[in-house]
Parts: sequence; structure tokens; C-alpha cells
Amino acid sequence: QAQLVESGGGLVQAGASLRLSCVASGRSFRDNAMGWFRQGPGKEREFVAAINWIGSNTDYAESVKGRFTISRDNAENTLYLQMNSLKPEDSAVYYCGAKLSREIDYGEQISYWGQGTQVTVSS
Repeated sequence: QAQLVESGGGLVQAGASLRLSCVASGRSFRDNAMGWFRQGPGKEREFVAAINWIGSNTDYAESVKGRFTISRDNAENTLYLQMNSLKPEDSAVYYCGAKLSREIDYGEQISYWGQGTQVTVSS
């Protein structure tokens, strides 16, 4: 019964920083590519960032490139998203997810999802 639990969201002002965490339990995700996604009000869920199994490769949506950093600690079975210079348009529910493959593959569906954590950025 694998489970992903996000935390670290909150209400902040534009320009602030937040660090999101996604802790896995029930199984290890050290052999899985993982990523962060977000869904704003009235919008579809969109890709934010991805990382391969050992953290040697990362990728970001153009809208967050240079501001967000994805990382992982496989020893603690935890995924992170450091978000800097937050903008109101970053407001969304942020979800972590895991794929079955080790490398980043945008054609593969997410196999495991967390429940999400709310991030709200005021102007």
C-alpha cells in the first residue's frame, strides 16, 4: 500500500519561498522517476518538474525554470521542490507523483499520486 504525502504548502506573499516535501511510505521509490505537478482553479493539472531515479537528470516547465529546484533523498524516500521568487500565478494545489521507469519519460503515465498540498501566493 504505497502512499505519497505532500507537505510544506501555505499562504505567502509574492517573492517569498517555500519548500515542498513528498514523503513516501509502503514501498521504496529509489528506482523510480518522480515529479511535481500542479493544478490551479479551473485549470488542468500541469507538469512542473521531474527527476530521474538518482537525481542525475532533471527537467522543468519553462514557467518555473530558474526559480524552482527539484531534488530527492532516496535514503529518506523523500522528494523535494524548492520554490523561490513565487508569483501569484504559481498558486495551485501541488502534487507529487512517481512513475515505474527510472528515467524521465513524458509518455509514461504517473503510477502513484499524492493528495496534494495547497500553495497560495498573494500579490
